[in-house]
Amino acid sequence: MGRRVSRRFVAGMTVEEAVAVAEQLNREGIDVTLDSLGESVTEMSQAEVSAGVYTQLLNEIEARRLRANVSLKLTQMGMDIGGHGAEAAGPGLAENIVARLVEHAARIGSFVRIDMEGSEYTEATIAMTERLYHRWPGAVGTVLQAYMFRTADDVERLLAQGIRMRLCKGAYKEPASIAFPSKADVDANYVKLAKRLMASQVFCGIATHDETIVDELKRFVAAHAVEKNAFEFQMLYGIRRDLQRKLVDAGFGVRVYVPFGREWYPYFMRRLAERPANVLFLAKNFFKS
Repeated sequence: MGRRVSRRFVAGMTVEEAVAVAEQLNREGIDVTLDSLGESVTEMSQAEVSAGVYTQLLNEIEARRLRANVSLKLTQMGMDIGGHGAEAAGPGLAENIVARLVEHAARIGSFVRIDMEGSEYTEATIAMTERLYHRWPGAVGTVLQAYMFRTADDVERLLAQGIRMRLCKGAYKEPASIAFPSKADVDANYVKLAKRLMASQVFCGIATHDETIVDELKRFVAAHAVEKNAFEFQMLYGIRRDLQRKLVDAGFGVRVYVPFGREWYPYFMRRLAERPANVLFLAKNFFKS
């Protein structure tokens, strides 16, 4: 089962395999975000190895003229090294590493998405994105999770600076004191925030596989004369490929997140263990076209 899951949802173990998938998706009219799996490194050498993979990805994007960018996690870049105290090395190390990658992306006309992790990293992730954006405008953005109570304020905070956001529902288990526990409430907040982003002047990523939500947002776009190039729908590799094709055929921008790497097994197991809804989500999509 593990091998079957990996073949469906993970684009191989190597940069070369991931790039081949990106080229195929580009030929199908789909843009790509390349995501080297891994997180929570504990040694500086591991963080530098992770950074090396992303440097290689950016080089391939430039050399092959891929319609692609990259997504990374701060804990993959050393954010946790030394703990969270005042003497921790991690935050400074991670920012230095990510700054190098954002500078590289800006130089070749690409983009770095700083992914969002659990709530303990939310403010640090947003603040780092802001600092890097003001050094390299347009070359870096982040992810906001609609199930967090704070996200409506974070949307306005980042829109005011022109920072690109990817809006997703959220995949981590969070307490009811800071996040909506009800799926219906999460969905409603997601739609509200997606409409705010789509009607703004800041390009955004609308990350959902929920066709009911997609249809509602398509109606919103039509009713409010929102240009189709003002945003893009974003989905995960191997999930709702039928919906991806329908959206491309309808003239919408679509970007697929393409994860790869040898860390796929522990990565998936952590996500599935954290939140049972993730298990159901993958199971439902495993047999869809």
